[in-house]
Amino acid sequence: MANLDTTNMLLGIMAAVSVLEALLLIGLGVGGFMVYRRVMQLVNDLEARQIAPLRDKVDSILLDVKTVTARVSEQTERVDHAISGTIHRVDETADRVKGSVRDKVNQAVGVARGIRAVIASLMGTESGQSAAQAAGGI
Repeated sequence: MANLDTTNMLLGIMAAVSVLEALLLIGLGVGGFMVYRRVMQLVNDLEARQIAPLRDKVDSILLDVKTVTARVSEQTERVDHAISGTIHRVDETADRVKGSVRDKVNQAVGVARGIRAVIASLMGTESGQSAAQAAGGI
């Protein structure tokens, strides 16, 4: 019987310790939940006071950046169009100048060839006459 009393007493102590452990775990769970609620409330307050105004400022800045980017893009297109038009006009002008210079050079070359032909003809006639005179005088 003495062995059963000791065993029963040890079982009672173990049951009491198990109940205390269960109560401790329940207390820790309730305490953890309370800490969680307080932390979440703190996070929500911090977000409402600090992050929401920052987000509004960032959204405003992003809108300004978007507007500036659109303007820069529009101006870039205008400059590109203006440059393309100017290059096209310069190319047309260069072609006209080249054609005009070519025409003038061709006219000058034609005149020079004509003068050369006249000179060659006169020189050929004189040398032809002097050769005929030399042949007739013999």
